[in-house]
Amino acid sequence: MKTIRTLLTASIALALAACQTTAPQNPDLVAARTTLSQARSNPAVARSGAVELERALQAMNAAETAWANDRNVDETRHLAYIARQRAEIALAVGSQAEADQRIQKAGAERERVQLDARSREADVATANARVAQADARTAKASAVAAQGAAQTSRNEAVLSREQADAARLLAVQQSERAAGLEQDLQELKGRSTDRGMVVTLGDVLFDTGRATLQPGARRSVEQLVQVLGRHPERRVLIEGFTDSVGGEEMNLQLSQRRAETFQRQMTNAGIAVERIEVRAWGEANPVADNGTPAGRQQNRRVEVLFSDAQGRIAAR
Repeated sequence: MKTIRTLLTASIALALAACQTTAPQNPDLVAARTTLSQARSNPAVARSGAVELERALQAMNAAETAWANDRNVDETRHLAYIARQRAEIALAVGSQAEADQRIQKAGAERERVQLDARSREADVATANARVAQADARTAKASAVAAQGAAQTSRNEAVLSREQADAARLLAVQQSERAAGLEQDLQELKGRSTDRGMVVTLGDVLFDTGRATLQPGARRSVEQLVQVLGRHPERRVLIEGFTDSVGGEEMNLQLSQRRAETFQRQMTNAGIAVERIEVRAWGEANPVADNGTPAGRQQNRRVEVLFSDAQGRIAAR
């Protein structure tokens, strides 16, 4: 009996020890692992978002270490958030690359269909010629065939002229609309780039280190809203940037909050949310030297990129 009691006591002690050594799950780590797993399993991310994916992995390792060593909830939550944001950026880069590939593929497919159509038209023309040669044995049939061919040619000529006129009209309209957009953005100092029309708004829109718009910045919002109201075919991408002062993760979060603040102001002014995209770049893509105060001021900015007439926004 004593032996049985001793064995039972030992079993209970081992069970308690096993429970004590089982690490508790951290919900922030679980969420970050899920997003990171999605990014790592996405082939498009592997091709186009490898840099952001590597940064996400580094942040994830730091979060895992913080939790494993110290059970520091706040530090783990912060690092897990950075890892999840990096993974989402990698997914976004991959999605953009896939979209570009689909556009290229669609263009190639369209050209192939057009080529096939021209080939079929050539085959039809050849068959008609053979029929005409056969019908030429009878003068009356030949005359009828000639009249029919002449009418077909006239119809095709009319159709070709109409299509050409429509294409020219569309080109003129698009050109006029593009010129109108450029003129509308003159007061905001918009400039034409290889990605489209861009308006750059400096850090005077926000207090230092804050994401709240200053009262004077609302005029810029109103002007952009008016321009989008006159050009309903256009969409915009709001991109947030910072200088290199402070931590990289902090700058990324700050640029995200600033871009989202600008987006909310525009949607509150009546612009549909589906016409506005937001992207944060933090200290990436500087336009000036971060080694000088003037350069850092230029890098603290929000850029508003306008789409083309079809609503497409060019990738950076």
